[in-house]
Amino acid sequence: MRHHARIPVIAFLALTTLSGCELERLPQAPGGPVGAELVGAWRSRITFTAGPLSGMKDLEFLYAYNAGGTMTESSNYDEAANASPPAYGVWRKTGPRQFETKYVFYQTRAPEPADGDGNAGAWLPAGHGVLTEKISLSLDGNSYTSTVHLDSYDSSDHLTDGSADATGAGTRIAFTMP
Repeated sequence: MRHHARIPVIAFLALTTLSGCELERLPQAPGGPVGAELVGAWRSRITFTAGPLSGMKDLEFLYAYNAGGTMTESSNYDEAANASPPAYGVWRKTGPRQFETKYVFYQTRAPEPADGDGNAGAWLPAGHGVLTEKISLSLDGNSYTSTVHLDSYDSSDHLTDGSADATGAGTRIAFTMP
């Protein structure tokens, strides 16, 4: 092969290699690389049967699962006076169509007289919550069922009696949804 004929071949091989590497990093459709089935945006209905959140019969969560294993959660109660949205966390694949997430949110409280007049109307830190969710993805990758466990901690990181369990059912957010 002549010297000037090698340049296009080398350029083609380099471009093919670089393009393949870039495609590997993009989120895959269901059935792609390990864990990719969960990557994307989801909407879920959560039902707590006991504990501090059992009165919320219409509780919904929105999730964004990122390809790198991080996630963000927001709920339809994020604007409630004592809520501190959103929650941030991590997720991992634990088996075929099985996933686990762990995410943290801050809790707030209304000011008390001992907090002083400068805090009137403000909501103050009151600890945090940790939600652990175990997800079973459907065969088509567009819905799931889950179990959720909530642990609540006070401002000193001590576990409180605010723990509770829930069930969830989620659907993938897509352009074809209502």
